[in-house]
Amino acid sequence: MRNSGIGKKIIILVLILAVPGFLYYLLTVGGKNRYKSLPFFGPKVLAKTSHKFHGTVIPDTIFHKLPAFTLTDQEGKVITDSSFANKIFIASFFYTGCGNACDVINENVRKLAVTYQKNNMVRFVSITVDPEHDQPLMLKHYAEKFKLPASKWLFLTGDTTQVYNLAQNGFLLNAAKMPDGQFVFNDKLVLIDAEKRIRGYYPGNKIQEIARLNDEIKVLISEELRKIKAPN
Repeated sequence: MRNSGIGKKIIILVLILAVPGFLYYLLTVGGKNRYKSLPFFGPKVLAKTSHKFHGTVIPDTIFHKLPAFTLTDQEGKVITDSSFANKIFIASFFYTGCGNACDVINENVRKLAVTYQKNNMVRFVSITVDPEHDQPLMLKHYAEKFKLPASKWLFLTGDTTQVYNLAQNGFLLNAAKMPDGQFVFNDKLVLIDAEKRIRGYYPGNKIQEIARLNDEIKVLISEELRKIKAPN
């Protein structure tokens, strides 16, 4: 009976070690996609270049990308679009005076960030829509309750014009300060790939959407791993 118990433990250990590799093989077997690729959001145009697929010439597509930006994080460090080179990141908008609505969304972000805490390929970004009030020290105080380092989860502030322009023309989300001093902004999380392209939108207060985002982060990770493994 004792040997039988040891045998079962060995089988379970083998399955734990083998299943992730087997799933990855299914996704990438033969260097081909075995999963449905995520969509690209935003305007797109046809390039002058093309590629062949099964003998058919297909024009290349230029997809919408985030513009260059310069912001400041909760540690007072300058953060630019280059800070996310070869990174997948999940972005959202908030402000420290938002109250419960933003706290719920950011708690969902925290849970995701903990899941990917040891994955250097994935980062999280929350950008304030009230940059005049939410200076680095205020963001640092706000970020402390989530107990994650800036290296994993950045809280960003900057010039008001640039923040709103980045939200509207980069992430393609609403963000504005109203005449009465209130703020209007979209509560969606945005999945950005390593080439700064938008790959998904997810309501930040819906658990099922957070689960979908978690799955689709893994799809992007698989895409990036395939690029690394692809022959030159």
